[in-house]
Formats: sequence, C-alpha cells, structure tokens
Amino acid sequence: MAPYTTKNAQIYLFFLIISLVSCRQKDPDLSAIHLQIKIERFDKALDSLTLANIPPKHHLWQKKYGQFYSDFTSKILQAGNVQDTAVLFKNYQQILQNRDFVELKKSTLQTYPDLTPYEKALSMAFKHVKYYFPKAEIPRFISFFSGFTVQTPLNNEYIGIGLDMFLGKKSKFYPALIKSIPYYISRRFTPENIVPRTVETYLRETLYTEPTFKKPDLLSYMIYNGKIMYLMDRTMPKLPDSLKIGYSKEQMTWATNYQPDIWAWFLEEDLLFDTDYQRIQKHLGDAPFTPDLGNQHESAPKLGIFLGWQIVKKYMENHPSVQLDQLLHMTDAQQLLKDSKYKGLK
Repeated sequence: MAPYTTKNAQIYLFFLIISLVSCRQKDPDLSAIHLQIKIERFDKALDSLTLANIPPKHHLWQKKYGQFYSDFTSKILQAGNVQDTAVLFKNYQQILQNRDFVELKKSTLQTYPDLTPYEKALSMAFKHVKYYFPKAEIPRFISFFSGFTVQTPLNNEYIGIGLDMFLGKKSKFYPALIKSIPYYISRRFTPENIVPRTVETYLRETLYTEPTFKKPDLLSYMIYNGKIMYLMDRTMPKLPDSLKIGYSKEQMTWATNYQPDIWAWFLEEDLLFDTDYQRIQKHLGDAPFTPDLGNQHESAPKLGIFLGWQIVKKYMENHPSVQLDQLLHMTDAQQLLKDSKYKGLK
C-alpha cells in the first residue's frame, strides 16, 4: 500500500469537495457557463521574501496584486502603508526574523502545497452564482497568511483566503490562541470550510448585503440570514448542512431533532418581534450554545439563523415558481413567514 502523503490527501480531498458541491436536487445545466477560478498564491509569493529582496518584491507586488497588497500591508498584516516604505520595509525585516512567522509560513505551505481542489469547488459554486445571477461580478481570489488576523477579507476587486485560518483541527497554533479565538470558532478552521466560508462571504458582502430593515426585529434578521443559507443551498447543493451553517454534526442533529421545540420556544418567549439588538444577537451570533435552552453543552447556537433558513426553505417549497432574485427582493419578513406556512415541523 502506498504511504499516506500530502499529495494523496490532496487527491482525496479533491474528490470529496467535488462530491460535496455536486447536486442534491436536480442541478441546473451549467454547460454554457465558462468559469474557471484560479486562486492567486500570494502566500507562496510571501514565502519568497528575504531580507535582501524586500524593495523589488514590494514594487512587484504593488503592480501585481493592486488593492489586495495595499490592504494586506496596512489592514491585514498591519505592517504599514505601501507608500511609507521606510516603515513597511523595517517591519518586513522584523517579521522575516520572527520565529512564529517562520513556523506559520512553513505549516501553511505544508498544509496547502496545491489549491486545485478548492479552485474546482469554487468554480462549481460560482457557476451556480452566474446561472442564477448572470450579471454577478466574480472577483479575484487571493490566498495569503498573516498571523490569524482575518479569514476571508474582501473588497470590490478580490476575496482573500487566509490559509492560516484553515490549518485543521490538529494545528498546533490554535490552542495557543484560545483567549482571542475560542474553540467554538477555531474548530471550523479546517480545509473543508474554505469553500463554504469563501462563498458565504461573497453572498453576504457582495451579492446580497444586509438591508436596512424598516422594522429591525429578530424576524427580519432571521429571514435575511435564512435567504443567505438558502443561497448556499442553491450554489453548493450537496454541501452538508452542518458546513453551510457552521455547526458541528452534533449541533446539526440537535437543531434538526428539536426544531419543533425550538420554534415553540421562540413563540412562547415572544422573540420574533424583539427589536433589542443585544438580545437579537444572542440568537444570531457565534456561541458555544444557546443560553436558556436545553442542556448548555448540547444546544446549538445561532438558532435564529437556523429557523430563518427553515422558513425560507418552506416558503420556496410552497412557491416553486418564485425565482431567487424575486426572493431576495421580498422585504416583508412577516408576510414571507405567513406565506411559508412554516409550523416548526421537521
């Protein structure tokens, strides 16, 4: 039997990812959509930086990576503005001699010698985006590492993929970051999360940004987030639901099994029309569990998103002629809930 190597792992992961983004329901015909995403390896470019070549690399990267490089130095790496080379070059020198930086660079490049599986999976997901939204602009994709600053930054031109935020559950770095990045967040810093987190960032920040609600109650936020999750259903049809929403398998099972009880609890506590933002965030934000509901070590977090997702799915099941762009333009969350006929049933 051949030894288990990084190359073999990459090949296995390729087939896993492709199977995850293939169709659960009948997939649309994407044959006319010619899209091949390439991830630009700024992480490998950064690996080529030495004390001797800082100035020429800097000028090369300004031209090649444009706005991403400017954002990388000032906002992500926080080493200085691209125009202030005296400060930036000095910080580069210090960074290059930092042992932790060297170890992180080594670990990142060992974990990701090849990004082809992710390029193919992203291409499939964004072909779905172009199918449903032909006018959607697809950005550049640029991989990097920075020291655990940000996972998927973006602007009008690019989406960054911070590979150091996807090193896997066994990475030696994450336990040391527990005070700033708790385990319930870092447990998702795995290779299989690259595609769903990148796609989710694009959906939330580019394709369908959060609107200004006329009535900013919990239900409005639930329906917005439910639409995002439904977009993930349609753009990554066979991705496990747990990866879409960021649950562990156990949390996904708990939320699914207790869905009627969760819905009943939301109604009993009169949560849907609550407009207190802090209380609303208890049901939307990342957390290890949902306070006041079930066993604290078993209950799933962000149940407002989970329920919003189920409501939107139920609505679309009952209104099969509604197109995705029509769904996104619906602004009356209460009417959508009513028309969905959602009753909290599994």
